[in-house]
Amino acid sequence: MTTRPTAPVPSGPPLPSEPPVPSGSPGASEPFAPAPEDVRAYLRRIDAERPDRADAEALRDLHLRHLRTVPFENLSIHFGEDIVLEEKALLDKVIGAHRGGFCYEVNTAFAVLLRGLGYRVSLLQARVFGPEGKPGIPYDHMALLVETADGERLLADVGFGDHSHFPLRYEDRGDQADPGGVFRLVDTAEGDVDVLRDGKPQYRVELRPRHLADFAAGAWYHRTSPDSHFPRSLVCSLLTEEGRITLSDRKLITRAKGERDERTLDGEDAVRGAYRDLFGIELDALPVVRGGIPDSNPR
Repeated sequence: MTTRPTAPVPSGPPLPSEPPVPSGSPGASEPFAPAPEDVRAYLRRIDAERPDRADAEALRDLHLRHLRTVPFENLSIHFGEDIVLEEKALLDKVIGAHRGGFCYEVNTAFAVLLRGLGYRVSLLQARVFGPEGKPGIPYDHMALLVETADGERLLADVGFGDHSHFPLRYEDRGDQADPGGVFRLVDTAEGDVDVLRDGKPQYRVELRPRHLADFAAGAWYHRTSPDSHFPRSLVCSLLTEEGRITLSDRKLITRAKGERDERTLDGEDAVRGAYRDLFGIELDALPVVRGGIPDSNPR
């Protein structure tokens, strides 16, 4: 169960669901609308029924199902594949190829699904806090601000690896209990919002809605920079009912009911079998870490 404050904390003016683009200007367009068959296929992909209403309870269910079926993974980087930030291509990757992705990919795909179900969604850029407690580069991460049919706003994120299982109530500035920890949204002096987990800052969200193309530089940085851990790490991670499974190169980490088990898989067939049986990913060849020592961090 989650805890609620006695009254909502004001959090600034309402946010538009899409960044405004002047009519007739280059790039002016309506938000990408998925085809009905794509929405149906996506719901099958995450083992979900189409909700009757685009409300908060349905969003919670979709969010959890997404985390349990679509892995957080960066295999494309280590296959030498481009990270294509285009909605239809990302739908094809998640639905058709039965893959996952990192934040820009899976959060964009989830946003498309939610819009197809009647939610209003903004793409928000965020900066992840590093070990020294300082936020990273702009467009380091993508999160979603989702508005329900009832006008409730929630911060959704299916692309941060080990994080909250359910969306966070955006207007709530008190503790929000979640199976993944105790979360809190904290307003900064600059007008941004810090997302805290168990008292530790995770990332800082800028509240101005962004276009998908705005994240291209961040995606390029995380695909190519030696300062990013993604080129140095190979990770495929999925939430489970009892904990989490993570495959990093040949190392399989299972967390269940508070216990942690780690073992090294023996041979390529065993690794391919783990991708197939645990994550639903069929691979003809295995990815190779391109930037250094494997790292099992699921973010």
